[in-house]
Amino acid sequence: MVEASDLVTVALDQLLPRTDGPESRLTEAMRYAVLGPGRRIRPYFTLETARMLDVEERAVLRTACALECIHAHSLIHDDLPALDDDDIRGGRPTVHRAYDEATAVLAGDALQSIAFEIMAHPDTHPDAQLRCELVRKLALAAGAKGLAGGQMLDLLGLGADLRTVARMQRMKTGALIAFSVEAPLVLARAPEPERHALLGFAQDFGLAYQILDDLTDHEHDLKPREPLASKGSSPPLPPKANFVTLLGREAAGKRVDMLISQCHAHLDVFGSAGAYLRASVDFVLDRST
Repeated sequence: MVEASDLVTVALDQLLPRTDGPESRLTEAMRYAVLGPGRRIRPYFTLETARMLDVEERAVLRTACALECIHAHSLIHDDLPALDDDDIRGGRPTVHRAYDEATAVLAGDALQSIAFEIMAHPDTHPDAQLRCELVRKLALAAGAKGLAGGQMLDLLGLGADLRTVARMQRMKTGALIAFSVEAPLVLARAPEPERHALLGFAQDFGLAYQILDDLTDHEHDLKPREPLASKGSSPPLPPKANFVTLLGREAAGKRVDMLISQCHAHLDVFGSAGAYLRASVDFVLDRST
């Protein structure tokens, strides 16, 4: 995992060069966000899935970088006062604290733009139709039917039952994780059985990853929230519903174990070629890591 993270970090450093002039504040904020500490889970699964499918590394590395730019864009905006109002991420100030709110908004916007610039460039793949398919799928994963839409559901506090919470998390967290394995499938022109297996794998992994995050943040999530509209004039909203608040800690942990087993089962179609990806699931979802 460290090797994959290093590969992506080096590539991102080259793809997001420093600039001179007044706009340098923007590019530095972009670099601060995307090159900061992090486990790079999504690019990691993109690279490992590509290796399993024998996809050429250059194409998948650029795709992984584009994905990480979208992820960084989402975190910048998620941390803003208008959303989660977080001051610290990864042990250091969030972008709007290290710079300012306006710069943070622009840095998030610019990272979203450069993600599609990277993906659409011929260096990613010589086949323009294939590049268009990658752009389309990433746009869907990041937009109103994916990440952004899931964030809206979260802000509105609509997750009152397991079905709604699961849908919200498939959009907010799962959509980019699904793209992380779907992009190599596109690049490999993989057959339908492999596509079906890996998309099922991504869905179950994404839910397991989110439940573990909920378990970690359980105490924070018990705090009342201000209403999305007319802040200060309405009573606080109840704490956000998630798998832990709805199931309880013990049952949520058992749900993670079940999802991990399903992740392994999805990879059976790949035989021994899926062994490393199978082991990676255990490593990433280990509660002690």
